[in-house]
Amino acid sequence: MRIDPVSVVFGFLKAQKELTDSVTGDLVGREPGQATVYIEHAGGFRVVRARMDRADIVYQVYARDRQEAAELAYAVRELLLEALPGRQVGDALVLDVTEGISPRYFPDTTSREHTYQGEVTLFIAEA
Repeated sequence: MRIDPVSVVFGFLKAQKELTDSVTGDLVGREPGQATVYIEHAGGFRVVRARMDRADIVYQVYARDRQEAAELAYAVRELLLEALPGRQVGDALVLDVTEGISPRYFPDTTSREHTYQGEVTLFIAEA
């Protein structure tokens, strides 16, 4: 399989109307304090040869204040765990999503912004 798991999560979250302006694949051009959901690939492995991959995805939520960051992080968590399993996103079928790390407060040491970080594991196959 040659499916980029970040593009799967990015595409799914970007399609959610409450997140469409916040989801990004990089932090280029982002202003400090701007509500942002940053997605990155943290690892994973092939589960079934040429059939299924496991991808570990980290999401980091930046916001102007701690409450806003927490609310956004828990909204992302809920969407990934409850709404993404069983969906087709592009060429990928998301078989299941499990939680690796629930959102935790993780202030940015450089910008001093409020951030929450969580991690999920996706099990994906070609659709």
